[in-house]
Amino acid sequence: MFFLGLLFAFVACKTQAVKESSAHSFKYTLTPFTPSKNFPDASLNSISYKNGLFSADISGTSYKLGEQTPDAPQKNCANSKEGQHIHLIIDNEPYIAKYTPSFEQEIADGDHYILSFLSRSYHESLKTATAYQAEKVTVKNKSFEKMNPIKDPMLFYSRPKGLYSGDDSKKVMLDFYLVNTDLKKNRVEADINGEKHMIDMWQPYYIEGLPEGDNTIKLSLVDSKGQLVNAPLNPVTRTFKIEKTPKSN
Repeated sequence: MFFLGLLFAFVACKTQAVKESSAHSFKYTLTPFTPSKNFPDASLNSISYKNGLFSADISGTSYKLGEQTPDAPQKNCANSKEGQHIHLIIDNEPYIAKYTPSFEQEIADGDHYILSFLSRSYHESLKTATAYQAEKVTVKNKSFEKMNPIKDPMLFYSRPKGLYSGDDSKKVMLDFYLVNTDLKKNRVEADINGEKHMIDMWQPYYIEGLPEGDNTIKLSLVDSKGQLVNAPLNPVTRTFKIEKTPKSN
Protein backbone atom coordinates (compact mmCIF):
# COMPACT_ATOMS: atom_id res chain seq x y z
CA MET A 1 0.00 0.00 0.00
CA PHE A 2 2.85 2.33 0.86
CA PHE A 3 4.49 1.56 -2.52
CA LEU A 4 1.23 2.21 -4.38
CA GLY A 5 0.85 5.49 -2.53
CA LEU A 6 4.33 6.56 -3.60
CA LEU A 7 3.60 5.45 -7.18
CA PHE A 8 0.37 7.47 -7.33
CA ALA A 9 2.10 10.49 -5.85
CA PHE A 10 4.89 10.23 -8.42
CA VAL A 11 2.43 9.94 -11.32
CA ALA A 12 0.39 12.87 -9.99
CA CYS A 13 3.48 15.04 -9.64
CA LYS A 14 4.69 14.05 -13.11
CA THR A 15 1.27 14.79 -14.63
CA GLN A 16 1.18 18.18 -12.94
CA ALA A 17 4.69 18.89 -14.18
CA VAL A 18 3.64 18.00 -17.74
CA LYS A 19 0.65 20.34 -17.45
CA GLU A 20 2.82 23.14 -16.13
CA SER A 21 5.43 22.51 -18.81
CA SER A 22 2.74 22.54 -21.50
CA ALA A 23 1.25 25.73 -20.10
CA HIS A 24 4.62 27.45 -20.40
CA SER A 25 5.74 25.95 -23.72
CA PHE A 26 4.69 28.96 -25.80
CA LYS A 27 6.50 32.27 -25.97
CA TYR A 28 3.28 34.02 -26.96
CA THR A 29 -0.14 33.67 -25.41
CA LEU A 30 -3.46 33.90 -27.26
CA THR A 31 -6.40 34.85 -25.07
CA PRO A 32 -9.96 35.17 -26.43
CA PHE A 33 -11.28 38.71 -26.57
CA THR A 34 -13.87 39.73 -24.04
CA PRO A 35 -17.42 39.99 -25.51
CA SER A 36 -17.77 43.15 -27.58
CA LYS A 37 -20.49 45.67 -28.28
CA ASN A 38 -23.06 44.17 -30.65
CA PHE A 39 -24.66 45.96 -33.59
CA PRO A 40 -27.59 43.67 -34.45
CA ASP A 41 -29.06 45.75 -37.27
CA ALA A 42 -25.81 46.95 -38.85
CA SER A 43 -25.73 46.03 -42.52
CA LEU A 44 -23.28 46.60 -45.33
CA ASN A 45 -25.78 46.10 -48.12
CA SER A 46 -23.55 46.62 -51.16
CA ILE A 47 -20.38 48.16 -52.52
CA SER A 48 -19.69 49.68 -55.92
CA TYR A 49 -16.65 51.09 -57.68
CA LYS A 50 -16.90 53.55 -60.55
CA ASN A 51 -14.40 56.09 -61.87
CA GLY A 52 -12.09 55.43 -58.93
CA LEU A 53 -14.80 56.03 -56.32
CA PHE A 54 -15.96 53.38 -53.87
CA SER A 55 -19.47 53.64 -52.49
CA ALA A 56 -20.81 51.52 -49.64
CA ASP A 57 -24.50 51.27 -48.79
CA ILE A 58 -24.81 50.95 -45.00
CA SER A 59 -28.07 50.67 -43.08
CA GLY A 60 -29.17 50.24 -39.47
CA THR A 61 -29.44 52.59 -36.52
CA SER A 62 -27.06 50.90 -34.06
CA TYR A 63 -23.84 51.39 -36.05
CA LYS A 64 -22.40 54.66 -37.34
CA LEU A 65 -19.14 55.30 -39.14
CA GLY A 66 -16.87 57.72 -37.29
CA GLU A 67 -18.29 57.02 -33.83
CA GLN A 68 -16.29 55.55 -30.97
CA THR A 69 -17.41 52.06 -30.02
CA PRO A 70 -18.74 52.42 -26.43
CA ASP A 71 -16.62 49.65 -24.91
CA ALA A 72 -13.33 50.81 -26.49
CA PRO A 73 -11.79 51.97 -23.14
CA GLN A 74 -12.29 48.50 -21.65
CA LYS A 75 -10.52 46.68 -24.48
CA ASN A 76 -7.00 47.87 -23.60
CA CYS A 77 -5.78 47.60 -27.17
CA ALA A 78 -5.11 49.90 -30.13
CA ASN A 79 -8.12 52.09 -30.94
CA SER A 80 -8.74 54.52 -33.81
CA LYS A 81 -9.38 58.10 -32.73
CA GLU A 82 -11.40 58.50 -35.92
CA GLY A 83 -13.93 55.93 -34.75
CA GLN A 84 -15.72 53.07 -36.45
CA HIS A 85 -14.82 52.37 -40.04
CA ILE A 86 -14.87 50.05 -43.03
CA HIS A 87 -12.03 47.63 -43.58
CA LEU A 88 -11.38 47.29 -47.31
CA ILE A 89 -9.16 44.36 -48.29
CA ILE A 90 -7.99 43.96 -51.87
CA ASP A 91 -6.67 40.43 -52.52
CA ASN A 92 -4.22 39.64 -49.69
CA GLU A 93 -2.99 43.19 -49.20
CA PRO A 94 -3.21 44.98 -45.80
CA TYR A 95 -6.64 46.46 -45.23
CA ILE A 96 -7.43 50.10 -45.91
CA ALA A 97 -9.48 51.88 -43.23
CA LYS A 98 -12.27 54.14 -44.50
CA TYR A 99 -14.41 56.34 -42.27
CA THR A 100 -16.99 57.50 -44.82
CA PRO A 101 -19.28 55.44 -47.06
CA SER A 102 -17.80 56.97 -50.24
CA PHE A 103 -14.08 57.32 -50.89
CA GLU A 104 -11.50 57.35 -53.67
CA GLN A 105 -9.24 54.34 -54.07
CA GLU A 106 -6.82 53.16 -56.74
CA ILE A 107 -7.20 49.54 -57.90
CA ALA A 108 -5.15 48.10 -60.73
CA ASP A 109 -6.93 46.74 -63.79
CA GLY A 110 -7.51 42.99 -63.66
CA ASP A 111 -9.18 40.36 -61.49
CA HIS A 112 -9.33 40.84 -57.72
CA TYR A 113 -10.88 39.47 -54.56
CA ILE A 114 -12.52 42.31 -52.64
CA LEU A 115 -13.64 42.03 -49.01
CA SER A 116 -15.20 44.93 -47.14
CA PHE A 117 -16.64 44.72 -43.64
CA LEU A 118 -17.78 46.98 -40.83
CA SER A 119 -15.31 47.45 -38.00
CA ARG A 120 -15.48 48.69 -34.44
CA SER A 121 -13.24 51.64 -33.54
CA TYR A 122 -10.67 49.24 -32.03
CA HIS A 123 -10.53 47.41 -35.40
CA GLU A 124 -12.51 44.31 -34.43
CA SER A 125 -14.67 43.13 -37.32
CA LEU A 126 -18.41 42.66 -37.11
CA LYS A 127 -18.82 38.97 -37.87
CA THR A 128 -22.50 38.90 -38.77
CA ALA A 129 -24.04 37.72 -42.03
CA THR A 130 -25.05 41.26 -43.00
CA ALA A 131 -21.89 43.18 -42.02
CA TYR A 132 -19.69 42.33 -45.03
CA GLN A 133 -19.47 42.06 -48.79
CA ALA A 134 -17.14 39.58 -50.49
CA GLU A 135 -16.83 39.91 -54.26
CA LYS A 136 -14.67 38.60 -57.07
CA VAL A 137 -14.34 41.47 -59.50
CA THR A 138 -12.76 42.52 -62.76
CA VAL A 139 -11.51 46.11 -62.72
CA LYS A 140 -11.13 48.15 -65.87
CA ASN A 141 -10.61 51.90 -66.12
CA LYS A 142 -11.07 52.38 -62.36
CA SER A 143 -14.49 50.67 -62.37
CA PHE A 144 -15.95 47.23 -61.69
CA GLU A 145 -16.50 45.71 -65.12
CA LYS A 146 -17.60 42.37 -63.63
CA MET A 147 -18.70 41.60 -60.09
CA ASN A 148 -19.79 38.28 -58.56
CA PRO A 149 -20.03 36.98 -54.98
CA ILE A 150 -17.00 34.96 -53.86
CA LYS A 151 -17.95 31.28 -53.82
CA ASP A 152 -14.68 29.77 -52.62
CA PRO A 153 -13.82 29.27 -48.94
CA MET A 154 -11.43 32.08 -48.02
CA LEU A 155 -9.48 33.41 -45.07
CA PHE A 156 -8.64 37.13 -44.96
CA TYR A 157 -6.07 38.64 -42.57
CA SER A 158 -7.13 41.82 -40.77
CA ARG A 159 -5.00 42.56 -37.66
CA PRO A 160 -2.26 43.07 -36.40
CA LYS A 161 -1.10 45.80 -38.75
CA GLY A 162 1.43 48.62 -38.68
CA LEU A 163 3.07 49.95 -35.51
CA TYR A 164 2.08 49.18 -31.90
CA SER A 165 3.72 51.58 -29.48
CA GLY A 166 3.73 51.95 -25.70
CA ASP A 167 0.63 50.57 -23.98
CA ASP A 168 -0.80 49.44 -27.33
CA SER A 169 2.08 46.97 -27.62
CA LYS A 170 1.15 45.04 -24.46
CA LYS A 171 -1.99 43.42 -25.87
CA VAL A 172 -2.16 43.16 -29.64
CA MET A 173 -5.38 42.02 -31.28
CA LEU A 174 -5.37 39.16 -33.76
CA ASP A 175 -8.44 39.27 -36.00
CA PHE A 176 -9.28 37.62 -39.30
CA TYR A 177 -12.29 37.13 -41.55
CA LEU A 178 -13.81 33.91 -42.89
CA VAL A 179 -15.88 33.68 -46.07
CA ASN A 180 -17.81 30.56 -47.14
CA THR A 181 -16.30 28.44 -44.39
CA ASP A 182 -16.39 27.95 -40.64
CA LEU A 183 -14.13 26.39 -38.04
CA LYS A 184 -16.21 23.27 -37.44
CA LYS A 185 -14.32 21.22 -39.99
CA ASN A 186 -11.49 23.63 -40.80
CA ARG A 187 -9.05 25.45 -38.54
CA VAL A 188 -6.89 28.57 -38.68
CA GLU A 189 -3.21 28.08 -38.02
CA ALA A 190 -1.54 31.22 -36.69
CA ASP A 191 2.22 31.09 -37.11
CA ILE A 192 3.59 33.86 -34.85
CA ASN A 193 7.31 34.39 -35.42
CA GLY A 194 7.60 30.67 -36.20
CA GLU A 195 5.49 29.51 -33.23
CA LYS A 196 2.31 27.76 -34.37
CA HIS A 197 -1.05 28.14 -32.65
CA MET A 198 -4.18 26.31 -33.82
CA ILE A 199 -7.43 28.29 -33.66
CA ASP A 200 -10.84 26.62 -33.74
CA MET A 201 -13.10 29.54 -32.78
CA TRP A 202 -13.81 32.51 -35.05
CA GLN A 203 -13.20 35.38 -32.68
CA PRO A 204 -10.44 37.92 -32.00
CA TYR A 205 -7.59 37.13 -29.63
CA TYR A 206 -5.16 39.13 -27.52
CA ILE A 207 -1.54 38.29 -28.32
CA GLU A 208 0.84 38.90 -25.44
CA GLY A 209 4.60 38.47 -25.16
CA LEU A 210 5.60 39.88 -28.55
CA PRO A 211 9.19 41.14 -28.73
CA GLU A 212 10.45 44.58 -29.69
CA GLY A 213 10.89 45.21 -33.40
CA ASP A 214 9.45 43.39 -36.40
CA ASN A 215 7.03 40.51 -35.84
CA THR A 216 5.57 38.24 -38.50
CA ILE A 217 2.29 36.34 -38.52
CA LYS A 218 1.23 33.82 -41.15
CA LEU A 219 -2.42 32.75 -41.15
CA SER A 220 -3.38 29.52 -42.91
CA LEU A 221 -6.77 27.92 -43.44
CA VAL A 222 -6.20 24.21 -42.80
CA ASP A 223 -8.42 21.13 -42.71
CA SER A 224 -8.98 18.75 -39.79
CA LYS A 225 -5.70 16.98 -40.62
CA GLY A 226 -3.73 20.21 -40.61
CA GLN A 227 -3.36 20.27 -44.39
CA LEU A 228 -3.59 23.57 -46.24
CA VAL A 229 -7.06 24.10 -47.72
CA ASN A 230 -7.03 24.65 -51.47
CA ALA A 231 -8.38 28.20 -51.35
CA PRO A 232 -7.45 31.47 -53.06
CA LEU A 233 -4.76 33.59 -51.39
CA ASN A 234 -4.13 30.95 -48.72
CA PRO A 235 -1.95 31.43 -46.63
CA VAL A 236 -1.32 35.12 -46.00
CA THR A 237 1.61 36.72 -44.15
CA ARG A 238 2.01 40.11 -42.47
CA THR A 239 4.85 41.86 -40.67
CA PHE A 240 4.18 44.54 -38.05
CA LYS A 241 6.30 46.40 -35.52
CA ILE A 242 6.35 46.48 -31.72
CA GLU A 243 7.79 49.57 -30.02
CA LYS A 244 7.50 49.08 -26.28
CA THR A 245 8.82 52.53 -25.45
CA PRO A 246 7.46 55.25 -27.75
CA LYS A 247 10.17 57.23 -29.49
CA SER A 248 10.17 60.92 -28.65
CA ASN A 249 9.68 63.34 -31.54
